[in-house]
Amino acid sequence: MSAQVQFVFLLNMVLLGCASIANPNEEKIKYGTDHKFVQYIGNNTSTPTTNEGNMVTPETNAYWILHPTDTLGQTVKENKRLQITSRNINNKEHGMVSYSEPKSPVAIRIVENYLKSKNKEPGGHCLIVSKTRFEKAYKDVYGHSVYEDLPASIATPYYTPKEVFDFLYFSASGTHIGWQTLPIEYRGRGNAGAIAYAGMGALVDSLGIWHGKLNPGAMLQVWRYRLDYEMVVNGTSDKDFDPYGHSFIFMGYVRDEKNKIIGLRIADQGFQSYRPLNPNDYEVWWGVNLSI
Repeated sequence: MSAQVQFVFLLNMVLLGCASIANPNEEKIKYGTDHKFVQYIGNNTSTPTTNEGNMVTPETNAYWILHPTDTLGQTVKENKRLQITSRNINNKEHGMVSYSEPKSPVAIRIVENYLKSKNKEPGGHCLIVSKTRFEKAYKDVYGHSVYEDLPASIATPYYTPKEVFDFLYFSASGTHIGWQTLPIEYRGRGNAGAIAYAGMGALVDSLGIWHGKLNPGAMLQVWRYRLDYEMVVNGTSDKDFDPYGHSFIFMGYVRDEKNKIIGLRIADQGFQSYRPLNPNDYEVWWGVNLSI
């Protein structure tokens, strides 16, 4: 009799607020109804293959369940000093200084596409929005999907390179044997972990991020609580696990009159891009400077 495991897709964008568009004119913002995606997968007897890149399917009967009533009563008190609207940021730099110009053609295109976009705050889920922007820029530069250039070496006996990339990108978590083949040092790092593991960029940790090491067009995954991050990394099959994180693109630094970094200017779906992020917004920060 096959054991049933719950493979929880923590699609960063499932986090409350990540699917919302914030109102920069409100001092307190209440984020209400949001969505959570959970993938329940029956784990049957697995027979991994030795052929690199060929997926063996130890999990079957996968289906998606949408929970439209998942909520997190998170009241956000915005710091008025950092309340800079998108319009103001576009019209004035407000001390924004980038660490350096992007050296990656894809990073350059991500920034260009965003600045030229007439809809910088499309709403929806943060992960889908940031991933779409990354994939479009990659295709603009190279003429084909990023999946075509993933190295075969990142495949596992259970997952193809594409699946490994997506599972890491989505911060998928679980406890079954297939999930355990994902590299632990890249779990929970979302877009940053997936891109770095594919050899397409260099990871930047919290210290590096807040010491000016990010380049415009860098991708970031953050977690509001370290405990959530650790649960994702170590694995969980708890269908009620409801983490709080965010996925977005770095646009530049905001500095004070003493040239100290006080914030990050970002591009997301409109949830927090209306103001710079500060170090206290999240407990865990991971970024990746693109090299492609």
